[in-house]
Amino acid sequence: MFFLNHLALVAASLLAGSVNAYTSQTFTWKNVRIGGGGGFVPGIVFNPTTKGLAYARTDIGGAYRLNADDTWTPLTDFANNTNWHDWGIDALATDPVETNRLYLAVGMYTIDWDPNVGSILRSTDQGATFSETKLPFKVGGNMPGRGVGERLSVDPNENSILYFGARSGNGLWKSTDYGVTWAKVTSFTWPGTYVQDASSEYTADPVGIAWVTFDSTSGTKGTATPRIFVGVVDVGESVFKSEDGGSTWAWVSGEPQLGFLPHKGVLSPAEKTLYISYANGAGPYDGTNGTLHKYNISTGVWTDISPTSLASTNYGYGGLSVDLQKPGTLMVAALNDWWPDELIFRSNDSGATWSPIWAWTSYPNQDLYDVSAAPWLFDTTSTDQFIKRGRLYGTGATIYGGHDLLKWDTVHNVTLKSLATGIEETAALALLTPPGGPPLLSAVGDIGGFYHSSLDTAPTQAFHNPTYGTTRDLDYAGNTPADIVRSGDSDTDIKIALSSDFGATWSADYGASTTTGSGKVAYSADGDTVLLMSGTNGTLVSQYTGTFTAVSTLPSGAAIASDKRNNTVFYGGSAGRISSIYVSTDTAKTFAKTVALGSSTAVNQIRVNPTVAGDVWASTDTGLFHSLDYGKTFTQISTSTGPTVGYSFVSLALGAGSTTSAYPVLYGFFTISGTTSLFKSEDTGATWAIISDAAHGFGAASSNVVGADISTYGRVFAGTNGRGIFYGSPS
Repeated sequence: MFFLNHLALVAASLLAGSVNAYTSQTFTWKNVRIGGGGGFVPGIVFNPTTKGLAYARTDIGGAYRLNADDTWTPLTDFANNTNWHDWGIDALATDPVETNRLYLAVGMYTIDWDPNVGSILRSTDQGATFSETKLPFKVGGNMPGRGVGERLSVDPNENSILYFGARSGNGLWKSTDYGVTWAKVTSFTWPGTYVQDASSEYTADPVGIAWVTFDSTSGTKGTATPRIFVGVVDVGESVFKSEDGGSTWAWVSGEPQLGFLPHKGVLSPAEKTLYISYANGAGPYDGTNGTLHKYNISTGVWTDISPTSLASTNYGYGGLSVDLQKPGTLMVAALNDWWPDELIFRSNDSGATWSPIWAWTSYPNQDLYDVSAAPWLFDTTSTDQFIKRGRLYGTGATIYGGHDLLKWDTVHNVTLKSLATGIEETAALALLTPPGGPPLLSAVGDIGGFYHSSLDTAPTQAFHNPTYGTTRDLDYAGNTPADIVRSGDSDTDIKIALSSDFGATWSADYGASTTTGSGKVAYSADGDTVLLMSGTNGTLVSQYTGTFTAVSTLPSGAAIASDKRNNTVFYGGSAGRISSIYVSTDTAKTFAKTVALGSSTAVNQIRVNPTVAGDVWASTDTGLFHSLDYGKTFTQISTSTGPTVGYSFVSLALGAGSTTSAYPVLYGFFTISGTTSLFKSEDTGATWAIISDAAHGFGAASSNVVGADISTYGRVFAGTNGRGIFYGSPS
């Protein structure tokens, strides 16, 4: 899943004893509907005793509960700048006894991108509210191996007991009081040493313990289950069990030694059988071989029941599910079968024989899927990772499912449709509402970006021609707003694109080449000049689609913007010991330093009044600055009543003013009086109101983007790093 450099995500410290210098205003918030999820859903967990009760966990977008109409309710939208990592869900457990109880293991990264320890969130009302227990180590919902599991499990015989398998060598942990307190299981001595790739910090952290599975048949209600299985992400001996409720542990002898990692361990109680899917990678992006094995608990016999032989397999096995109502029926999904499409296998005889979900002589007909809820889905490649009870399976982009699974065994033609309505799990990188155009244009990580003709209906397709996996930025020409520039990532296409119809259609900007790197863009007021802050080539400019040339007078990495009324003027803001503003009056051919911004060391963003030339705002690490003279001089907005920090990325926007004020409304993620949140000002920063709330925290302020509608008073967009895009207006 897409992620930003979270070195910048350390939450701002609250100012002890400060008095709020802001008011609050109630806004109504809804998701901009992209539909189909948009990101990786590594786990779907059904409650085994309450029909229809299911939860989904995502890597950076939080947790969700399934509704009766196949839509989903988000459960963790409360996450804000202080607990943003609660959107990383590394494990989920639903209580089979007291079925209203729900547990989440939360934390985004186990490395220094996330400075916080992980937590167990526990709920007694199916996720409507949560209590928190902090753990003495980190949890990594967006780390390698996030599709294994579940590593959090409730004892089905004594549900006050839970086990959690940690990452990073932290071992196995146990709670005996419904997850309130936790202690390490010191008798379990296999923490998992496998690392995905030792060459980088992100992939070098041990994946740890994959799953914990109780053998419910070995105990009696009201007492701790004696037999427990634990799968550890290690090559070699990796499945262990206890016969005495976790007091002692031993390797499950006879486990096949094929160099594979155990992804899932699922019990079929009626068969007294443990089914285990193996792969030679931890996932979600690796895995080229593997097996499916079953272990007979009564006899101790291991049997290879892989749907395909090792010699003919180019994928591992990940998702695994058994039918508790029809013993011997199970399904398994291939891990990273990228082409020609994902494979799922079904068996009705405990793995003796299998049938695939489809066979082909050429690429499968796309109408096997119903993507009417998210028509753009076939613009992306998804990797199916998880399947549960045959009804739902999560992918790298959505959740597919259906209600006619038994047709698999008869006519071998089942319905697969996107069933992810309510799950919006995207990382927004830029939001644009060009005057006179669609309600929104979005730049989105991993799935490109969209022309939103409606905020409540999924787009029909992502941006194309050229097509970018991730769109980095968007801008419009102030005097000709139908002219849009877009920049994004591609291995083959030119990374700058132009549109003359508000982003409905595109063409490559042939002033760039395939070696011109993507980055932030600014479009001149008349739409004849593109300024590009390339992530690989530094500051570049192109006029009349001519060849992009270097601009030596604006430092690489500076924030950039164009004046929306004066075609010749561009602005830049650099980081350094003291941050500085640069201005160009010759269509970005040259820049001159004009002024330093107080004691700030970083210009995070520059925004320009869309209706008045020379009216410029700069958001910095020490607050907000305003210029009315083309950036020659700046005045800082009072830090006693206004921002002391203006966050990085694109967290400032100007929207339509009210009828009582002609000046645009300012929106942005700021720290004011020690509170970091989404604020607005209708009087050029003299007074401020907080417009986010306890139910809509929007995650990490420094990775969010803000957009505003210059034509519709009060409409503001908050783009998050994991929960998609929200739009709000005064209630």
